[in-house]
Amino acid sequence: MVREANVKQATAEKQLKEAQGKIDVLQAEVAALKTLVLSSSPTSPTQEPLPGGKTPFKRGHTRNKSTSSAMSGSHQDLSVIQPIVKDCKEADLSLYNEFRSWKDDPTMDRSCPFLDKIYQEDIFPCLTFSKSELASAVLEAVENNTLSIEPVGLQPVRFVKASAVECGGPKKCALTGQSKSCKHRIKLGDSSNYYYISPFCRYRITSVCNFFTYIRYIQQGLVKQQDVDQMFWEVMQLRKEMSLAKLGYFKEEL
Repeated sequence: MVREANVKQATAEKQLKEAQGKIDVLQAEVAALKTLVLSSSPTSPTQEPLPGGKTPFKRGHTRNKSTSSAMSGSHQDLSVIQPIVKDCKEADLSLYNEFRSWKDDPTMDRSCPFLDKIYQEDIFPCLTFSKSELASAVLEAVENNTLSIEPVGLQPVRFVKASAVECGGPKKCALTGQSKSCKHRIKLGDSSNYYYISPFCRYRITSVCNFFTYIRYIQQGLVKQQDVDQMFWEVMQLRKEMSLAKLGYFKEEL
């Protein structure tokens, strides 16, 4: 029995040594794999860290696209990378003072400082088209409040007056001469002529019309629910719409 116990003990010790040897081999393989991964990673430093835990500065951008994509998909605090912004506004004192002076004695005379600046910066650029003669007539009609815009399909062609002349067409803009889908047409004053206009031209015209409508209301004393500051910012909003329109931004009715 003693001999049998000694044999079992020797066998167990041998198996223990073999197991420990396998563990040592596995640990060595894991360490080697870690070293291989770290040395091949594009974002891992290849130099020894400096004293104090600092790493040496390395010139150049070392991240590739896959690493950047992985980082963008990680659960990071994006507010650190992209600061939170909000819309702000601050009145330009020169513009504000010009508006207040005009508000004290409102006039539609384009030579007054308030309107002259808006004509030069917004109205003229907004209503400048390749067909310059027609563009001038459009501006005059807007100023006199005698311009009308209607959808093309509002009135069947068979009911149009015999004397009416339709310039442009459903596929050609009368103001630019370009081949565009025209869903609206304009009429100037008492003229019976109709001019087809593209959505882009229509938006430029209506943005100017909206401005004139509002300042006419102020001149006529119809704006009673707003103070001077609110009126000023409404004028600035209308100028913003004209600025966007002249730069090519517009809204189209679907």
